[in-house]
Amino acid sequence: MAFRLALLQAGHQHMSWEGGKIIGAHLALVCRYGTLAAHPTRPTGARSDALEKRTRSKRGFADAESSLSSVSTSQTQVSRRHLKITSLLSYLGSSNPLPAQIVGDDVIWLMDNVAFRDPRGAWQAEFVTAAFDQQPSDKVVDIVGDIASKLGLSRGHVEEKTIERRIAPFVMEILPGRQIKVNFGGSTQLKLGPGDRHGISSDVRRILKPPPDMAVRSTADVPMGVAGILDMKTVYAEPEGWAVISDVDDTIKITQTSDPVGILRSTFVSEPTPVPGMPDLYAYLQSMVTTSAPFFYLSASPYNLYPFLRGFRDTYFPHGQLILRDASWMTISGLLSSLTLGTQKYKVDRMKKIHRWLPRRKTICIGDSTQSDPEAYGEICRMFPGWIKLILIRKVTDIAAVGIEDKNEPARFEKAFAGIPRETWHVFEDPAECWELIHRTVAG
Repeated sequence: MAFRLALLQAGHQHMSWEGGKIIGAHLALVCRYGTLAAHPTRPTGARSDALEKRTRSKRGFADAESSLSSVSTSQTQVSRRHLKITSLLSYLGSSNPLPAQIVGDDVIWLMDNVAFRDPRGAWQAEFVTAAFDQQPSDKVVDIVGDIASKLGLSRGHVEEKTIERRIAPFVMEILPGRQIKVNFGGSTQLKLGPGDRHGISSDVRRILKPPPDMAVRSTADVPMGVAGILDMKTVYAEPEGWAVISDVDDTIKITQTSDPVGILRSTFVSEPTPVPGMPDLYAYLQSMVTTSAPFFYLSASPYNLYPFLRGFRDTYFPHGQLILRDASWMTISGLLSSLTLGTQKYKVDRMKKIHRWLPRRKTICIGDSTQSDPEAYGEICRMFPGWIKLILIRKVTDIAAVGIEDKNEPARFEKAFAGIPRETWHVFEDPAECWELIHRTVAG
């Protein structure tokens, strides 16, 4: 309550008389009822399950997180060229009455999405964007050196340049409260946002009917000098047919999510590498469900990694919507937490959203044993009987599985999929095992 009163007082001290009634009314509502707009893709902070806790303890995640350099909140979490009232109003999310505009030295990301029909048959889609200042944190050198040290690299090692490039999304100053204009399909302008205090906006908008190829490309309508991901693709999905929900880390991409050093190396140094056999499997899967089937890549990685994972997806796998966490901006240690804490509740929440969008689609879910994919898929399968037709779980047995022996025990999978027909789920080590299962499920 004291924090909300401080918001109200600070707001009155930094507003013009003309805007005072509007801003004051919004801040008064925050004071009385709490934040009006919570980002729809933010996890709710569920407790980690016993397997997560054991893995984190055995592999020393807490020590690794505490030893990593962080970006100071006072320095960078809000851009230094913010007015205080702009920052305060960003807590209102989309209810912010005075959004700021994008200018020439900003960075924005437009994120690919899937369009769906509402209950009345009209087309709509959720548009997610992010906004940053091009000015990076002044702690970049410290953070690069810190990560290099954790990976056993000497000062000045050639890989430090790779680390510096890849940490950029973690150290750019976020821009809360920004509105982004997008030319949807070249014919309709959408005003997206304003973004929340994390610089992220999420808007469900009505859109035009699809063209024959069921896909529309959009571009950002921004001033010269703006950098980032300035284009996006919207794929239309009719209510019926097939859909695919896939995990990313250690399901299709080698990440080593059970080892903090492995996560840092695979994220900031190594070339992104697909799990052997999975690109071919997904190409076959797409040929079976047809190109009209939407793919959703549901990862516990933070949104900071969107450009990195988008490039990986485009190189090796079918196009699809990347759904990532937005709970750990501006912190490298948050990357480790994001991948290892509360993943089941987070993924269940996002799959419930996909089900709201496409309740009549037949769904194939693919994951692995390093995180809580079996438990999350099992929970959704019981929650929405008949929606999920096939669950494929990769049993990770390579170096990424060090410390998670319990996660590969048959009893774990039996418990995760209790009450679900045995023919619906399959645990595999070699992707070649899945081809016939997919064929039988889709064709049969």
